[in-house]
Amino acid sequence: MWTRRSDPVLHIELRRWADLMVIAPLDANTLGKISSGICDNLLTCVVRAWDPSRPLLFCPAMNTAMWHHPITAKQVALLRDFGYMEVPCIAKKLVCGDEGKGAMAEVSTIVDAVKQHFQKPVAQSSWSETLDRI
Repeated sequence: MWTRRSDPVLHIELRRWADLMVIAPLDANTLGKISSGICDNLLTCVVRAWDPSRPLLFCPAMNTAMWHHPITAKQVALLRDFGYMEVPCIAKKLVCGDEGKGAMAEVSTIVDAVKQHFQKPVAQSSWSETLDRI
């Protein structure tokens, strides 16, 4: 919370701090909010303020029926049109018992996608050290 004009605003500070954003998992609710421009929580506010010159990766994850709903393809396409990069969901048995596409990509796949954006190591970066440990 800020009280004076010069106080930091959290979602703006976070967008300035981060070199890359990963949304994993991106559920149907948040997908709908982001694709519609709604920013009613910290995540959606950071995304709305995101610097489009920096990578944003999103990893959809939802029930198979939700994944196959016609609006989902349109919303995912909108995010891609914004310049965001999708790490596609996969097919498997979901927590609800359904089988099919909608599960979040494997963590190793997401890490590989992130590493592609960091071709050379950043000196003294805890972020790159974290990626190396994963």
